This record gives sequence, C-alpha cells and structure tokens, in this order.
Amino acid sequence: MSQPTAGQEVAASLVEEKQTLDVLDQLLKPEVQQSLTVLVDNLPKLAEMVTLMTKAYDFAQGIATDKVLINDFAQGIGEFVKPVQEKAKGIATAAMEAGERSQEAAGSSVGLFAMLKMLKDPEVQKTLRFAQAFLSVLSERKNEKA
Repeated sequence: MSQPTAGQEVAASLVEEKQTLDVLDQLLKPEVQQSLTVLVDNLPKLAEMVTLMTKAYDFAQGIATDKVLINDFAQGIGEFVKPVQEKAKGIATAAMEAGERSQEAAGSSVGLFAMLKMLKDPEVQKTLRFAQAFLSVLSERKNEKA
C-alpha cells in the first residue's frame, strides 16, 4: 500500500472538518437541542428499558437454543395431540361407515315404531340432550344480544 500524498491528507482533513461542522450545525438547531434535552431527561428510563429488553432477549435466546426444552415441548405437544388425533380418526371412520350403511338402506323407510325404538337407545338420548342444551344456549345468547 502506498503512503497518502500531502494533497490526499489535506482532502481527508477537509472532509472530516466539514462533517464536524455539519454535526455542529445540527446541534445548534433548537429542535435538535430540545430533542437532546428530552433524551437526556429520559436516559434512566431508556437504560431500564434496554436492560429489560436485553434480559428478555437473553431468556428467549436461551429457550430457543435449549435442545432439551425443545424436545420436551415437542413430546408434550405430541402427547396432547395424539389422543385428539386418534379420536378424530375414530369419529371420521364411524361417519364413513354410517354413510355407507345409510346408502345401503336408502330404499327402506324409517317408520314410527322404529323411531320410538330408537328413542330408547342411550346414545340417541345423549345426542338429543346435547342438541337440546346446545339450542338452549344459542337461544339465550340470541336473546342477550337483542
């Protein structure tokens, strides 16, 4: 690398001096002085906020990089989701089977005595109670809004 010439040193010095004057010109503006005063007055609060944000960042960084915690969390979610997923699969297969059965019996009709017999089924009773409670809740909410 070559040594800077005298002319280059003078040019660099002039650029530095101009930048210093630009900064001084900015500092002489009343709105900049007012902003600096507000900033200085609030430095303790800003320092406290920066400290809290740094602690929160460090905590989040620690959690994000903790392989054991991530694995434990993933296993916990898996243990929660698995039973729900199995139940949803069971309901889906039951719905598909019920759809097939209803297609097979599409030609037959359900008579009055068959309906009375169905009403004695505990699952039908449970479903009817749920439907009644659900409609009651919907009605109450509709009346509250009105």
